[in-house]
Amino acid sequence: MATLRASVNELYTGTGRRSVLFRYVMFAFDLATIGYFIAVTPFPKTDVMYVINGALAVIIFLDFVARLWIAPDKKEHLSHVYVWADVIVLGTLVLNPLLAVDFSFLRILRGLRLAHSFYLLQDLRGSSRFFRMREDAVVAALNLIVFVFTTTSAVYTLLVTERTGWEAYVDALYFTVTTFTTTGYGDITPTTMGGKLAAICIMVLGVSLFLHLARVIVMPSKVNHTCPRCGLTRHDADAVHCKHCGAVVHIKTDGAG
Repeated sequence: MATLRASVNELYTGTGRRSVLFRYVMFAFDLATIGYFIAVTPFPKTDVMYVINGALAVIIFLDFVARLWIAPDKKEHLSHVYVWADVIVLGTLVLNPLLAVDFSFLRILRGLRLAHSFYLLQDLRGSSRFFRMREDAVVAALNLIVFVFTTTSAVYTLLVTERTGWEAYVDALYFTVTTFTTTGYGDITPTTMGGKLAAICIMVLGVSLFLHLARVIVMPSKVNHTCPRCGLTRHDADAVHCKHCGAVVHIKTDGAG
């Protein structure tokens, strides 16, 4: 078991080519899974969908168990928001057919893993200059996208009752975007207390995420690099010394070996 655990740990946390490739494959799997969850939202559930959902549940469960197994501090690992997002996704995949209310829109929370996976972020910092220079903006954009499509699917599932299909889903997306941007054209308005409370939540959370994205875009770019002496994690892209303690920092650049 110790050998197996070491092999799994190497896949998830190692720096070798096989480990990096494995993490990019899991990244592609997450992207495909999120796209699938969004694409099937407007359509009636079929037997084929239940089979696909079951297969996805098995893969996500194995990934969840593997990450928990190799975690040096399991309590700290379970405190991460993306870990609980996986628990919610698994719950909707397994229990949703047994529930009276459709909670399948929560499956899009799987997207939180894209923005909060430590070793994947390390891989992207090492392989993409654009990501190194715009990491905060990319993460903020991913958080906003997850919020938009999770909210859109929730609005479609819980509030749209008159129509189904892609046209109704686009209406839900239109309502979500116009609400969190406070545009409010007024052609689609909530009429129930639940709908009005949902609109308030969308405005508060959406505006906060949107303003955060705007802030990190206009702020001077920082790169994520931990100072070996004081632990400061944000530095100017061309920094040679840490602004906090003065220690030499070796930030990777395009010209670095």
